[in-house]
Amino acid sequence: QVQLVESGGGLVQAGGSLRLSCAASGNMLKINTMGWYRQAPGRQRELVATITDGSGTDYADSVKDRFTISRDNAKKTIYLQMNSLKPEDTAVYYCHAENRWRRGYEYWGQGTQVTVAS
Repeated sequence: QVQLVESGGGLVQAGGSLRLSCAASGNMLKINTMGWYRQAPGRQRELVATITDGSGTDYADSVKDRFTISRDNAKKTIYLQMNSLKPEDTAVYYCHAENRWRRGYEYWGQGTQVTVAS
């Protein structure tokens, strides 16, 4: 089992920055991809950014050039640096871990609220 705990959410003014952290624990041997998703009220959960065990990254178009995903393997932690935040970035942000090639290895954190005030 893998446990994911997010931190770093909060309230920020438009144009500001926040850094989210996701600390993983448990057996990570089968995990090859981690990432961040978000869900705004009344909307479906959407991908924000992913990072592979080879540190390859991918971003939603809406956050490219503003958000940066990174990882610290020694700490089993991933980060999401969010700059130039907009009110439309307001959502609950979820940490996600999976094995992209094998079923049965997918885990979610409990989520952290990010609110961007205009």
